[in-house]
Amino acid sequence: MDTAVQSKTKHPKGLWVLFGTEMWERFNFYGMRALLTLFMVNSLLMKEGEVTIIYGGFLALCYLTPMLGGFIADRFLGNRYCIIVGGALMALGQFLMFMSASTFGSNLGSAQTLMWIALGVIIFGNGFFKPNISSMVGSLYPKQEKSKLDSAFTIFYMGINLGAFLGQFICPFLGDVKDSNGLRDIHAFKWGFLAASIAMTIGTLTFILLKNKYVVTPEGRPIGGLPSESTAEDFEEGESQTAKFSGKSIGIAAAVFVLTFFGFQYLFVDKVGFGSVGMGEFVKAVIYPFIYSMGLALAYLIMSATENKIERDRIWVIYIVSFFIIFFWAAFEQAGSSLTFIADNQTDRNIFGWNMPPSMVQIFNGLFIVMLAVPFSMLWDKLRANTKEPASPLKQAIGLGLIALSYLIIAYNVKDLGNTGLLAVKWLILLYLIQTMGELCLSPIGLSLVGKLAPKRFASLLFGVFFIANAAGYALSGTLGSILPATGDKFLKAKELGINLQDVLDKKVTLSEDQLALLNKEQISTVYNSFVGFEIHNLFEFFMVFVILCGIAGAILALISPILKKMMHGVN
Repeated sequence: MDTAVQSKTKHPKGLWVLFGTEMWERFNFYGMRALLTLFMVNSLLMKEGEVTIIYGGFLALCYLTPMLGGFIADRFLGNRYCIIVGGALMALGQFLMFMSASTFGSNLGSAQTLMWIALGVIIFGNGFFKPNISSMVGSLYPKQEKSKLDSAFTIFYMGINLGAFLGQFICPFLGDVKDSNGLRDIHAFKWGFLAASIAMTIGTLTFILLKNKYVVTPEGRPIGGLPSESTAEDFEEGESQTAKFSGKSIGIAAAVFVLTFFGFQYLFVDKVGFGSVGMGEFVKAVIYPFIYSMGLALAYLIMSATENKIERDRIWVIYIVSFFIIFFWAAFEQAGSSLTFIADNQTDRNIFGWNMPPSMVQIFNGLFIVMLAVPFSMLWDKLRANTKEPASPLKQAIGLGLIALSYLIIAYNVKDLGNTGLLAVKWLILLYLIQTMGELCLSPIGLSLVGKLAPKRFASLLFGVFFIANAAGYALSGTLGSILPATGDKFLKAKELGINLQDVLDKKVTLSEDQLALLNKEQISTVYNSFVGFEIHNLFEFFMVFVILCGIAGAILALISPILKKMMHGVN
């Protein structure tokens, strides 16, 4: 068959190599993520509220370092070498998590230190890996077939979620183990982390062995090689081949970064500076402000090097959509923190007589994506054929509306639980189903939008900006997750200690110093958490925070999407 005809009917084989590589990488990342917060609370004896903040910071940095990885790929190493470096670092980081989970029983301090080193290595590995594999997908297609990118990214996204599903099944199956009395084996987490390390090793080797044969342009030239070997054919006609930033713009960007950093720091912790603090406080005082400030500084820097109005308008669309994505991920990423704690402590997880491990409940997201990705891709194709396809920003507004709906349903199902009633696991499964539909309207469409709107010389950097929006969302998810009110296990534990926790929270009783020490030892808070001045008294109010944030964001994005469509100048 003529290759031109073949390319019109099939996706290139290189897409399946990238699919496989990304699948193993997501197995490693999501498998470890499923266990991380439970490991920190149960084995490393850290507080839930602090763990949620650290978890948000870890995820956020995983989406911030792609800017560094994108820059190094664009200027020095190219996509291919960055993917290999990133994969090797992540495999090493997961092995260090295995070491941490193997040694905490004999030396808690060194196990905690090993965990910090492991998380750092994984963060940098992810930064090298993530932007480079995404930006290679678009290069597999000839210019006349760029319209196939939405379905290509949806297929690629299915690889991500097939990996997530496998990781979230196998790692909790091995690592989140309870005995017949419901007592957790705190030494089993290591096997989940080891499985994640092996998966990342397989993914990296797959890419190394198959890249030269399949990861090539339609003309057969290697994609993602050293930047020094790029040719004019890799760029749009008449487009600059390198991004040029003036000294003045770099200076202004640096000033924007410094000023907004200290502004955000004051907002989050009511002080400025770098005093000695606990790890949770450090994340809030340094890492969160760093992420938000970096996003603003980079956004300014890219805009300063644009060449015409069309470029500027298209980049503005990426920025505006990225801002709204923050609220989606802040709500969506409760899966690994507050929703895992609720699954662990206040959910009846019995499915057909099997008691599902709490860290495995989030598996339904990956499962539903694998089931729904192709139908959604076909839906967009059919709507496009009938010229009824919604513009990308409107699809993303629908995604925000769906996540608000998912939390509204669960809010009303926890309303009458009382302090110790158990939530039926079917409501968490329904939440993940609706959130998955929202994710399919938002995340692959966002990746595709950046791929289509970004000038080639900014491609990896603009993917970096898009991932910073994810990072900011994860940082916000940590802040929001930390306001989780006391779950049923806390009320039961306080009762065992002879204390009525509800009366304590309502300030109806005064505790003795001994009682206060007992509650502190069990990591039970004696005050209500608050968000922007409002106290959160129960799970209903906690979930309604997400309903309001995502509902308002979705409505605004839907209203402005016709304006954004015009600013895209013919790109759909």
